[in-house]
This record gives sequence, structure tokens and C-alpha cells, in this order.
Amino acid sequence: MINIFEVNETNRMIEQANLDVRTITLGISLLDCADADLQKVNENIYRKITTLAEKLVATGKEIEREFGVPIVNKRISVTPIALVGASACKCPEDFVEIAKTLDKAAKTVGVNFIGGYSALVSKGMTAADEYLIRSIPAALSCTDRVCSSVNVGSTKCGINMDAVKLLGETVLKTAEYTKEQDSLGCAKLVVFCNAPDDNPFMAGAFHGVTEADAIINVGVSGPGVVKQALEQVRGENFEVLCETIKKTAFKVTRVGQLVAQEASRRMGIPFGIVDLSLAPTPAIGDSVAEILQEIGLEYPGAPGTTAALALLNDQVKKGGVMASSYVGGLSGAFIPVSEDQGMIDAVEAGALTLEKLEAMTCVCSVGLDMIAVPGDTKASTISGIIADEMAIGMINQKTTAVRLIPVIGKTVGDTVEFGGLLGYAPVMPVNGFSCERFVNRGGRIPAPIHSFKN
Repeated sequence: MINIFEVNETNRMIEQANLDVRTITLGISLLDCADADLQKVNENIYRKITTLAEKLVATGKEIEREFGVPIVNKRISVTPIALVGASACKCPEDFVEIAKTLDKAAKTVGVNFIGGYSALVSKGMTAADEYLIRSIPAALSCTDRVCSSVNVGSTKCGINMDAVKLLGETVLKTAEYTKEQDSLGCAKLVVFCNAPDDNPFMAGAFHGVTEADAIINVGVSGPGVVKQALEQVRGENFEVLCETIKKTAFKVTRVGQLVAQEASRRMGIPFGIVDLSLAPTPAIGDSVAEILQEIGLEYPGAPGTTAALALLNDQVKKGGVMASSYVGGLSGAFIPVSEDQGMIDAVEAGALTLEKLEAMTCVCSVGLDMIAVPGDTKASTISGIIADEMAIGMINQKTTAVRLIPVIGKTVGDTVEFGGLLGYAPVMPVNGFSCERFVNRGGRIPAPIHSFKN
């Protein structure tokens, strides 16, 4: 059981080190909303979401007041919409209507985002999957709170290169559709390999088909707490460093466990998982990059960066896994460029490149995240970057993802302001050499040999 001493200790971390619960995410299955009639599907979706999530925001606010724990976001994830709309949707425009319904439901219940405008196509695409992917630019440009994700690869299935090619084109088209907002639509679109069913973080959250009808998942965040703890052991050896990270991760995760248990009890919905990822914000002192600097790097990107990030990620998992009855989601360290002031500083100093970020993704939680690139980047180049990142996930049996933002009208050296938790980002250069013939081959990259474990 969580006791009052732990509550008091976490309150000190909240006051002094930017500790917060990043999100309570209510996962909702929409499988029973499927119908051959599109209007009926939309009615079913709206009714189920607004009924189950009616008290989500109010419950989150109650817990914040009673325990003094900031809960930054209240969110919803739903069953991948390509599955829910498969019978009713006969063209991309039909899926856009479902996106509008999701947006309306999210606004009605007051959540920040709703995730699950998604398709799972790691081995192949159905007609509905392809319609949904082609609808993404329009869907993200006409909604405010809908987030989209597509899983194009897995260790068991390989990489669907037809989908990777289509996603390169889709990302660029989404940038065009939302160019008046500095291509902000791309910030709500993630391409995955090995996507988890229970991720509470946006934009990649969806409610997996193996999940219960409704579930409460919580994501915690404590980069500032870890950094402050490491300041107390500056210059100590790696054993002391690792122990400090591990103990701090335990304390941070206990906060998530407390909030998850309370939200579950008050809403009468089962507790799913705590995701113990270190998720940074643009706030000073709430940065994964600053942890790496405290470990001993002048800037992220310096030699030793990948080793330091591997150490951090592993110790966070070791400490956090003992603090919750169920740990899931992504659980590690995020390295989104625009959302981490230290990462932005490293890019602007010339220490951090796209290639070094890719190397870092081999050992962190997700992948190339919230990276602004020139608006004239080719669709095939975006597809090639996606394919590289998917290969890292497939071979290493881990989740990887890409959230690139080709900012229309901007080039290297420009800065893009996204606002809020999304922060701002310097436009980073991409390798200009062509991979078009590679991307255009079509078909599927086979699963690696170590996938055959049966």
C-alpha cells in the first residue's frame, strides 16, 4: 500500500523538481460500435465515448486537488479506427467523418487529445487500412484533438514497405494540409514498429484489441526529479549513479501507481498499466537532455551519448518496475527534440544531428520524435527515414517510432513554434542523397531470423 510518507515525499518532488503525472488515459474499445451504416457507427462511437469518459476530467481534477499531484493531461485512446470503420467506410472521406465524430466526443468530455485514428499494417493493408491512411491529412487538418498512428512493422512480421512508402507521402501531404499552422498536423501523426497496445502517451496511443472494454492507463514524468537527484552525487562512480537513478525512478513511478489506483477506484474502471517513461517538457529543468549533461556530457550528441542514454533507460526501467503492480506502455526515456529545451540547445550548438538521434533511438523508449525538417524534403526521403527507424525496432525487438514534421516554407536554420507542451524546434538538415529506388521496390522486408521462436 502507498502510505502518507510517500505522498509527502512526492509533494516535495512536485514543488522542487517539476514532477507531474503527464496523463491519465482512458482506453475504450469501440469494437462493439462497428456497423455497416456509417451514420450508425458515428452515433455508436459518440455515445460510448461520452458515456464512459463523462467523469474522466472531473476525476483527474479531484485527484489533483486531494493529493496535490499535477495531472497535466486527461486523454482517451480508442480501438484502431481502421478496424471499427471497416464495414461502413468505402472511401477515405468516410473515415474523415469518423475523425470528426472523435473530435466532437473529445471536446464534449473535455479531454486534451483522443488517440486511435490508427491502422495496424505490419504485414499488409486491407482496403479499409489504406482508406484510413489516405484520409489522415484531411482528418488531422479538420480536427483539433484527434491523434493518428500507423504500425508498419514488427519483429514478427517484418516491415511493410508499401505502407512505408504511402506514409512518406501521407506525412508530406499532412504538412501541406496544415501549412498555415507550420505543418502542425504532422505533430499528431506517429509511424510505429512494434507499437504497444497500452501506450498512454500521444500521439501514438490506441486501445489494443486484446484490451478490456475500458481501462485506465497512466503515464508519469520526472526528468527534473532525476536530474536533481543526480546533482547530489556529481562526480561519483557509475555504481552510485545507477543506484540513484533507480531509486528515483521507483519514487516517481509510485506517484503514477497512486493516481492510477485512485482513478480506477473512483471511475469503476480497471487499472491497466503505469508507463514510467521520462517525458520532458519545454520547461527549464524538465529535460532528459539535462540529465545526460548531468551524467557528464557537454551536450547530447557528444561521444558517449548513446551509452549514457542506455544507462539512463535501463536504470529507469529497473527502478520503476518494482514500484507498480503493472508496468507497460513504452517505459523508458523520450527524446523529442521540440519538447526538450536541452535537446533544442544541443541542435542549435551543432552537437546533435539527425543521424546521432537515430543512433540514440537504439537504446531509448521510442524514436525520432518531434523533429522539424525542411518543407521541401522529398516523400521518398521521409519514407527512407521511417524505414531506417522501423528496422532498428524490428531487429532490436523494441518499439520505435517516427514523428517528423516537414515544415512547409521553412528551411535549415529556421525555427518553428508549436506552442504548449509541443514547444518549438530548429529545422534540422536531412541527408540529401536519394533513396527513391529503394523505397519504390514495394513489398515487404521479411522478419529477422530471431523472430522465429516458436
